[in-house]
Amino acid sequence: MVHLNTYSLKCLWLGLLCTIQFVNGQNQPWFQTDLPFEERVDLLLDAMTLEEKCSQFMSDSPAIDRLGVPEYNWWNEALHGIARNGKATIFPQGIAMGATFNPDLIQEVANAISDEGRAKFEVSKSIGNRGMYAGLTYWSPNVNIFRDPRWGRGQETYGEDPFLTSQIGVAFVKGLQGDHPKYFKSTACAKHFAVHSGPEALRHSFNASPSKLDFHETYLPAFESLVKEGQVQGVMGAYNAVYGEPSTSSTFLLDDILKKEWGFDGYIVSDCGALGDILKGHKKAKTQEEAAALAMMAGVNLNCGWVYGKLFSAVEQGLISEKMIDERLKTLFLTRFKLGFFDADAQNPYTKIGTDVINSEKHQAIARKAAQQSIVLLKNEGDVLPLKKDIKSLYVTGSFAASTEILIANYYGMSPNMVTVLEGVIDKVSLGTSVEYRLGVLPFQQNLNPLNWAPQVAKTTTATILVAGISNEIEGEEVDAIASEHKGDRKDLKLPQSQIDYIKEISENKVGPLILVIGTGSPVALDEIEPYVDGIVLMWYPGEQGGNAVADVIFGDVSPSGHLPITFPKNVSQLPPFDDYSMKGRTYKYMDEVPMYPFGFGLGYGEISLKNAKTTTKNIKKGDALSFSVTVKNESAIDLEDVIQVYLIPEDDLGFLPKYALKAFKRIQLKSGETQDLKFTLTDQDFYQTNLEGKKAWLKGNYKLAISNALPSKRSADLGAAKPSELAIKLQ
Repeated sequence: MVHLNTYSLKCLWLGLLCTIQFVNGQNQPWFQTDLPFEERVDLLLDAMTLEEKCSQFMSDSPAIDRLGVPEYNWWNEALHGIARNGKATIFPQGIAMGATFNPDLIQEVANAISDEGRAKFEVSKSIGNRGMYAGLTYWSPNVNIFRDPRWGRGQETYGEDPFLTSQIGVAFVKGLQGDHPKYFKSTACAKHFAVHSGPEALRHSFNASPSKLDFHETYLPAFESLVKEGQVQGVMGAYNAVYGEPSTSSTFLLDDILKKEWGFDGYIVSDCGALGDILKGHKKAKTQEEAAALAMMAGVNLNCGWVYGKLFSAVEQGLISEKMIDERLKTLFLTRFKLGFFDADAQNPYTKIGTDVINSEKHQAIARKAAQQSIVLLKNEGDVLPLKKDIKSLYVTGSFAASTEILIANYYGMSPNMVTVLEGVIDKVSLGTSVEYRLGVLPFQQNLNPLNWAPQVAKTTTATILVAGISNEIEGEEVDAIASEHKGDRKDLKLPQSQIDYIKEISENKVGPLILVIGTGSPVALDEIEPYVDGIVLMWYPGEQGGNAVADVIFGDVSPSGHLPITFPKNVSQLPPFDDYSMKGRTYKYMDEVPMYPFGFGLGYGEISLKNAKTTTKNIKKGDALSFSVTVKNESAIDLEDVIQVYLIPEDDLGFLPKYALKAFKRIQLKSGETQDLKFTLTDQDFYQTNLEGKKAWLKGNYKLAISNALPSKRSADLGAAKPSELAIKLQ
């Protein structure tokens, strides 16, 4: 006899109830799968009362039992793995994905994420869990431009360059949404539209008024690419205002640009609480009904918050029509239908993805590979790296050497397989190696006990690995960064003073090389501590397999191949004011200052050469494509990977063009001594530039194409980047 406990009986009852509901619903015409989705949604809307319709615009949409419409919560997160919903693989943070310069790999990452999401969704349904974070409409990725390194949420982005962000973002969207001709595996959402990148403390009330040049050259391209190339199904409006109008009530943003110009036909969701900001932060409405009407007329389909709770009242007051209610609601239900929510599971292949994919060995391997390719080697004085696995003795120390917090970043899942740097190192070195570990220093404050033996240990070991950095407690969203004095943003770019002092102490005591491993989601000012260390390994927030990936690089199983997706300034004095949304002086494209580490920079354990850039023509007219090639050679005795980057550089100064503009990149593998002829093709669209009026224009003149493995600047050359190979071209 089988004995069932109360929990098991409850699960069986809920499952049976859902089955009965679906079977009953099949009698309704909108469950007829031989009809087009559009027609089925129209039939459903015709059967709904106005009250029922108005109830479906909140992110936690209630069930309509009489029509077979199940409860659904739209709020779900998948920034670098299924987040806030139990067990899942934790992949590297967004900024680390940008550092891979590898869209194919990031699509593989996102495909793994959506596989896990589908499997988790089916299990959640079976136990009656249709709550927050258990659905399939993911509010990821964040494709805002990381214009200022003090922004705490910059870690979520793919960096400071619109082209790189577009390439990585489109790949992520494709991986999440799948490639089935009828159903979405899950849906992605491009956020936060638009011109949004801090300060966090002002996000509910500030107004961004960038120049037309900056608006179209910097802030919009990634969103446009995700809409047109990625076919992203969701777009999230931002908290702030743009040109005086709240982003979520801006017909200019949501209707003129997003829908009419770009052809977006998916759903628009407010950031959580943003419709309330129309009322409170921006004071553009006097009542919730007015705020709801403004947002809905602009194009917002879904409210994460409370304002759309007054939609029925807004209709009664004549502020919006039921026809508009129908138009906006149809978009929401089309998304739900395309996810297969109103079809039998047997008809949707994605329902067959089993739970064995969740945090599987395959997905752990993908997470490790992504972390490996994201790690950026910033310094390797005297080729101290890689270390030998049979090193006699080793000291592992620092605030985050044994920390899992440094792995997970924000918007994270939960994994039983997180590997710290200490664990990765221990698993890598010889069993005969003597390894000592001490924390040594508190992460964000000075040690309370003046007696600290930890710095002295460096006198006794062959080498020291010191893991420093910041974490999601210091930088992040305003509501989460509990150790931040600036609501998640950073006042400066320095490491906490306690860690700076400890690095110097270890340096004074070391007898062997000191390898600094840095965990961060944003640029760290290293000008003060760089002279004290022999090697610098930037691991970002590397996900659950971060410790293994760091050990793979430090001990030479993998040659480092990550490249900076954002400029590392020497210090905060090189930056314009944080709340200034002009791009003047910002990012590699417009910066006048000489940075600590340039965009695109990253060392390897070997060296490459770039020679013989060739093209069949140097005069380019509208409509012409330009094909060119370069010879890349691995000049070293080891196999390696690298990222070859192509920059357009204006030779004729027009006064507003970017100094450099990334136009293409390719990640390549080269065996020792191997030579490859690498080919690129740019279309005429790659040569159109944004003018002062914010229009794409064919700007005639002399340009240079520089092919390199870092920003083609003197600073990159001084740091050890390959010498660029260049082509002179002319736009006619």
